[in-house]
Amino acid sequence: MTRLLPLAFLLCAALPLGACDNMAKQPRDKTWTPANTNPGSGSWPPEPAPNTVAREDRPQPAPALTPALLARGKERYKIYCTPCHGYLGDGDGMIVRRGFPQPPSFHSEALRNAPTRHFYDVATNGWGAMYSYADRVTPDDRWAIAAYIRALQTSQNTAAAELPDDVRRTLR
Repeated sequence: MTRLLPLAFLLCAALPLGACDNMAKQPRDKTWTPANTNPGSGSWPPEPAPNTVAREDRPQPAPALTPALLARGKERYKIYCTPCHGYLGDGDGMIVRRGFPQPPSFHSEALRNAPTRHFYDVATNGWGAMYSYADRVTPDDRWAIAAYIRALQTSQNTAAAELPDDVRRTLR
C-alpha cells in the first residue's frame, strides 16, 4: 500500500499537466457581430425593452422654448449650477471663492457661439473638472438648464439700446 501512495500522488500531479494546451490554437466559434450592424433588425441601436433601464443615455431632442421651460431651467440651474458657475454664469460660484478651480464664464465668446446642445452634452458627460450630472439631472431638466443658460447669456450681453422701450424705462 505504501508503494501505491507515491504512484497515486504522481498520477494526480500529472493529470493537470495533461489538461494544459495552447488555448490560442483551439477551434472556436466567433459569436460576436460587428458593433455597427444588427442582423435581423430594421433599427439600430435597438429600443430598450419595457421596464428596463437604458445602459447609456440616448440623446434627447431639444424641447420647444417656453416660459415654463425657462422657469424650470432657472430652478434647476440654481440647485445644480450656481455653486460653481454663480448666479449670473460668470464662473464665480461659492466653491470657486473657496479655492475650487474656476469654470469658464458662460459669457465668453466661445460659449456664446457654442450650440445649445453643447451645454446639454457637458451636463450629460462632464467636461474638465466638471463631472457628469446624467445620474442627477433628468434629460428634460438638462435641456431646461441649457435654455436658461442661453437666457443668461442674452440678459448679460444685450445693449440697452436693443431693449424694448417699456423695458428701457424700468432701467436706472
